[in-house]
Amino acid sequence: MFLAKTPAVIRLLMPHYLWKFPDSNRKIYLTFDDGPVPGVTPRVLEILRTYAAKATFFCVGDNVRKHPDIFRQVTDDGHAVGNHTYHHLNGWKTSDKDYLSDVEMCRSVLPSRLFRPPYGRVSRSQASVLRRNYHIVMWDVLSGDYSKDISPEQCLSNITNNAGPGSIIVMHDSLKAERNLLFALPRMLEHYASAGFHFEVIDEQKLRSHSL
Repeated sequence: MFLAKTPAVIRLLMPHYLWKFPDSNRKIYLTFDDGPVPGVTPRVLEILRTYAAKATFFCVGDNVRKHPDIFRQVTDDGHAVGNHTYHHLNGWKTSDKDYLSDVEMCRSVLPSRLFRPPYGRVSRSQASVLRRNYHIVMWDVLSGDYSKDISPEQCLSNITNNAGPGSIIVMHDSLKAERNLLFALPRMLEHYASAGFHFEVIDEQKLRSHSL
């Protein structure tokens, strides 16, 4: 079970995380978690090229180590990248010492000041330390593409019914999400492109311009 739209009360209770941008213009921030993964990530990149869309990829450090050529393709295509821990750890189930060490291990193969906790689960004490060096990026729209309990059509509607100007959308370039992802992604891009939206990266300049 998951919420496709992050409730406003959660965003208010955790103001030090980035949930969405306060944009009034037609910009959306598409993000992908868990890659790079052979087969899936290159297909995602191909679709993004078709629509001239840019995205931010929160990568698992061990996947970067195993697939450096795919990771290089992500950056060569002009997409932004962020830290998603080295071993995809759940912060609620990991000691602060081990969790923070894993984040820094990821940083050794992926130098970025953007960080997204796997599962969105990070303790207050972990986040307090991480915020000294990272921008913690969450989301306001969750596609649910990883869930075997929803159809590709539902995955698409989770996005199109909830995302608007300034939204940060989460999808997954993973084998688990592949079926829903490859159905929803091009249709979602077409939907918003036809409405005049642009898909942009999350980067340091963007964060500074909004004092985040």
